[in-house]
Amino acid sequence: MTSWVSSANGDTDFPIENLPYGVFDDGAGPRMGVAIGAFVLDVGKIKHGLDPALFAEPTWNAVMAAGPTVWAELRERLTALLSDETHRAAVEPHLVPLEKVALLMPFRVSEYTDFYAGRHHAFNVGTMFRGAENALPPNWLSIPIGYNGRASSVVVSGTPVRRPWGQIKRPEDELPRFAPSARFDIELEMAAIVGQPSDGMVSVAEADAMIFGYVMLNDWSARDIQAWEYQPLGPFQAKATATTISPWIVPKAALEPFRVSTPTRERELLPYLQEPGPMLYDIALSVALAPEGKPETVIARTNYREMYYSAAQQLAHHTTSGCPMRVGDLLGSGTISGPEKENRGSMLELSWGGKEPLTLETGEIRQFLEDGDTVILRGAAVGNGYRIGFGEARGTILPALKLQD
Repeated sequence: MTSWVSSANGDTDFPIENLPYGVFDDGAGPRMGVAIGAFVLDVGKIKHGLDPALFAEPTWNAVMAAGPTVWAELRERLTALLSDETHRAAVEPHLVPLEKVALLMPFRVSEYTDFYAGRHHAFNVGTMFRGAENALPPNWLSIPIGYNGRASSVVVSGTPVRRPWGQIKRPEDELPRFAPSARFDIELEMAAIVGQPSDGMVSVAEADAMIFGYVMLNDWSARDIQAWEYQPLGPFQAKATATTISPWIVPKAALEPFRVSTPTRERELLPYLQEPGPMLYDIALSVALAPEGKPETVIARTNYREMYYSAAQQLAHHTTSGCPMRVGDLLGSGTISGPEKENRGSMLELSWGGKEPLTLETGEIRQFLEDGDTVILRGAAVGNGYRIGFGEARGTILPALKLQD
């Protein structure tokens, strides 16, 4: 399919097959938009045929809450408006160049849960700390492990991230000290956005139907703070500094051609977690690191299809306790690593706990992140002659604040 927006045809993250949802500001105030080629369409100003109240606030929560029928109707209408030349005169005045806008948080995050659902990542981390024979916890092959994070810490791409303070205890220390994290890290993840609420337990198929779309996610992690605090209740302050998401919500409908099955199970899952069909997606992902004032180096490449548990399985499991899910809930996939060293989705794995430092193309050495470093996550599902891109999830490390006397 082609669009009369010429930049949407060819080498772009945002062809007409994508039509991701975001919020932008061109100086005239935040509004809801859809990316198409090199432009963002001001959705509230076109004849979309839906209730105008859905677009009254600069956030996609109301559209999500309206349900799958409205999602389909909006996508169908947008596709027609941007592909049929007869609509060009009415629509073109409402296209704003992407280079002239600031991209904002695309939705209000209700709650945030992060999972630990990548087998390669779990095995790598477990091997570092417990040895290969005990790498995976006993429950890992049976249950999507997760923790409840801080919705207040979720920020949009481009937001600077300040190095956190915390309690740190090195192996040679008798007692902990209070200091800035020296082992600040990233985690390459995808995240599902819940578009419909639940009341009681839902099946995997029902969970899949509840998902509005996907973003990329960087779960910034202070490894030295995490090492001291995580027992017995898991991550706390080590994961509370910031969580960066990409600014465009790629609708689930855009990803349908890229569905793939989860990996072969090493242990049979309980019936409530078994999938009725393919629930993962073939999405190529990369991590780039740029020291301050220097070009970037791609330090990792992997794929979302490497996950052991799908977002639908994670969401279904989340509801088993009766926990109500809400419109705008964000579910992080867990770190997405692959089988080879160049597929590892965190600095912890890439430097093997700091024992195998990385050498960037600019000559700098990295075990973990330094002040001034910029990390850029990118992702795209590649089709026949087009790609469904997510844009970037970017953040730059600021120095830790100085303590007040």
